Amino acid sequence: MSLHIETHGHGEIPVVILHGWAMHGGMMEPLCEALADRCTLHVVDLPGHGYSRDSTLPLEPSACAEAIARMTPPAVWVGWSLGGLIAMTAALEHPQHARALGVIDGTPKFSRGDDWPHGSDPKLVRQLATDLETDYHGTLERFIALEAMGSRDPMAEVRHLRSLIFQRGEPNLRVLQEGIRILETTDRRADLANLSVPSAWIAGHRDRIVPPPAMAWSAEQAHGGYVEIAHAGHAPFFGYAGDVANALAPLLDSFR
Repeated sequence: MSLHIETHGHGEIPVVILHGWAMHGGMMEPLCEALADRCTLHVVDLPGHGYSRDSTLPLEPSACAEAIARMTPPAVWVGWSLGGLIAMTAALEHPQHARALGVIDGTPKFSRGDDWPHGSDPKLVRQLATDLETDYHGTLERFIALEAMGSRDPMAEVRHLRSLIFQRGEPNLRVLQEGIRILETTDRRADLANLSVPSAWIAGHRDRIVPPPAMAWSAEQAHGGYVEIAHAGHAPFFGYAGDVANALAPLLDSFR
């Protein structure tokens, strides 16, 4: 059941860092470096990912949030993409532990629907699920390309992501499929008005996976701050880690 959690930095403010689907904690290094002087960072490899590949813990957000809360001190929780959904869950269900919430290109509901124009095309999610069964590596390559779309130099970002994605081994196929199901079915929109901790919602203006309007809507519902980074895509901490750190600064100031 255990998870791999690394500690970086030497600052007074504890921060839990959560990566996105099919990635690992090492991907968050630029942001960790930008926060290291001010924060002590607890960087998690989510179940089935990175050095937690063999963890039997479910990726389901509530189970994941509870397990991470048991293994880390009360902190500011910062999550990217799917990690943002888990951080959101922790802030809603364990506010005594997740005392502030930072979401980087994450959303309370991933798929677009009749009542949710700010989601991604549900065909994209279904196609990812189908492709994983037949072309595991090719699917991850295509997802990397989606993540890099809209960034200032997409080809350079694809090369960089490709060099990092398997640095800690290949993610567990079963957990990747579980992650797709979570993206298809999870909807925390109605809960955001009840969020009791400070929050910051940070969007890449050129993100092609999580539309910035989803982030702006979520910030409004949660009475949180919203920052849009003009030239960034889905992973704004690549190339704009300082801007992301600045956007998180009010949360760090709020930590008690």
